[in-house]
Amino acid sequence: MTEAIIEPELPIIDPHHHLWDLRPVIPAFPEPRHDFLEALVGAAYYTFDQLHADTQSGHNVVGTVFMECGAFYDGSRSEELKVVGEVEFVNGVAAQGASGLYGDYRPCAAIVGHADLTLGARAGEVLDALHAASHRFVGIRHAAAWDADPEVLGPPFHAPQGLYRDAAFREGFAELGKRGLTFDAWLLEPQLEDVLDLARAFPDQPIVLDHCGTPLGIASYRGKLPEHFDRWRHAVRSIAECQNVTVKLGGLAMAFCQLPDEGPAKGLGSETLAAMWRPYIETCIEAFGPSRSMFESNYPVDRWGASYPVLWNAFKRLVIGASDAEKRDLFAGTAARVYGLEHLLPG
Repeated sequence: MTEAIIEPELPIIDPHHHLWDLRPVIPAFPEPRHDFLEALVGAAYYTFDQLHADTQSGHNVVGTVFMECGAFYDGSRSEELKVVGEVEFVNGVAAQGASGLYGDYRPCAAIVGHADLTLGARAGEVLDALHAASHRFVGIRHAAAWDADPEVLGPPFHAPQGLYRDAAFREGFAELGKRGLTFDAWLLEPQLEDVLDLARAFPDQPIVLDHCGTPLGIASYRGKLPEHFDRWRHAVRSIAECQNVTVKLGGLAMAFCQLPDEGPAKGLGSETLAAMWRPYIETCIEAFGPSRSMFESNYPVDRWGASYPVLWNAFKRLVIGASDAEKRDLFAGTAARVYGLEHLLPG
């Protein structure tokens, strides 16, 4: 699907993408593979070169934020500290971009890594090691996605039930605030009360809710998006009352959501995608406001639904009536404030 770029001059900071090599990993999972894995087969190797090609395909992407994904852990380190390898790897990619050889945009200008917060206070040592690995390190994500139906997530994800309420986790979580670090939360729509409870317990800790809270349309939830929409909307509105939480607008093209329910990349246009995503995106913006909302690509995962240019066209269609100031926040300003990237934006 090829489309003319909408508002090509609008600055974008893409606050959520990955880099990885899953080619040795995917074949190890048993058949039949989960839909999420099938969606990744075409993106099992996502490199700096591919990120560069996507971000420079027409939209004005001035910078990006790398999101942890278990890539290139350092096997020579202890189990707790092997996560440092991912930040070291991404810092090298960021240095490539910062050289200016690839243009003015700055890939991986901020890095969100991973630390096991169930280590409690000892998680602080891991956070310090991550910071030492790169001055671009700004925070962590510790995913909590869980569901009683094992078919929803499949074998790649093994978070325990109620992780964000766990006492040891919260002891580790408190270490973030001591260091001024951000926290990205990924969990599923039925779990949203857990992140609400976490946000209320730590009102001064910046939390980013990933992927609109991940509404589910897969496995036992297939066909039930309309049935569960009001429950999702109520949870989102409650979380938005916590001023320490911002929301990422995207991730809806993941196989988990089934928006679209056919993939990967079946060639749907941005108008079709915008209409499909509108109820979720508009609800989030209404609840959080543009100053606490940011569009994300979630690439290459969301390649399931759209090419990079079409994805951002869909986002732009969704806010076509917004003011210039609102668009500035939604596409770059909020991400810049949350992840410390104000220097990337024009004065």
